[in-house]
Amino acid sequence: MSDIHSAPVADAQRDNWVDRHAPDWLKPYARLARWDRPIGFWLLFWPCAWGLALAAVEIPERGFGWIAVILMFIGAVLMRGAGCTFNDIVDRDIDMKVARTRLRPIPSGQVTSQQALAFLIAQALLGAIILFQFNRFTVWAGVASLALVAIYPFMKRITWWPQFFLGLAFSYGALVGWTAETGGLSWPPILLYIGTIMWVIGYDTIYALQDIEDDALVGVKSTARLFGTNVKPAVSALYVGAVIFWLMAVLAAGGSFIAVALMLVPAALLAWQVYTLDVEIFENPLVRFKNNHYVGIALTLALLAEWAW
Repeated sequence: MSDIHSAPVADAQRDNWVDRHAPDWLKPYARLARWDRPIGFWLLFWPCAWGLALAAVEIPERGFGWIAVILMFIGAVLMRGAGCTFNDIVDRDIDMKVARTRLRPIPSGQVTSQQALAFLIAQALLGAIILFQFNRFTVWAGVASLALVAIYPFMKRITWWPQFFLGLAFSYGALVGWTAETGGLSWPPILLYIGTIMWVIGYDTIYALQDIEDDALVGVKSTARLFGTNVKPAVSALYVGAVIFWLMAVLAAGGSFIAVALMLVPAALLAWQVYTLDVEIFENPLVRFKNNHYVGIALTLALLAEWAW
């Protein structure tokens, strides 16, 4: 296998577990699913945990859905992998023209589009097995989310707001987590969902700063390009909105000062991201983007503390 076929993609952590331990035949598929970049499935998973924890806040006697959270974590890994595989199939021509993505498995020739499609189907089927462990309302809600996953890769070609459509898809776990415990929807998960959409738009705008020059050359639209020199105040506004809606969701679910006080931690992490953001420093946006994993942990712990209190 040639060097270009075996080389890791540009935005994967050096010496990650896929590069070190995965057999050669598995590496291209692991990279398609982004197993070498786990931040993505964590960011898909945390809204699921928030939805479950928020349901526990409103109905404390039911407790926290520990089995559900494990199933949703596995589902997040599978569906994030399926979504990334689908995205790479759709974007294979664009990826050839962008420095950060040209070594991805399809444009670099490690796998064919047909092999990637078979891998996509396999992940989706396993994800379906996970989904069917939940109640009927949650199953239908999960099926409905597939439309958002399907349209997202095309949005960067037709709108300056592809991050909004990513937000609709990546925040959906907030609704799924809640419905898995309650069997329906109400205002707390809807408020949580709106806030999480704003969070996703903010952090993916930061992520898109890495590609802003290449995106301009190939004609790919993004909020990073749209906001331009106003990216810091724009992301600040999105993050402030996210925190406000999260607070509204907690209060609507019957939360107290415990959760409100502890939510200062994720709010401080978001403020740090914006304050220290500097696109001129190599990997600065990537580090701030990955910091959202800790935002996810902090908000989950805040909600669990409220439930336990």
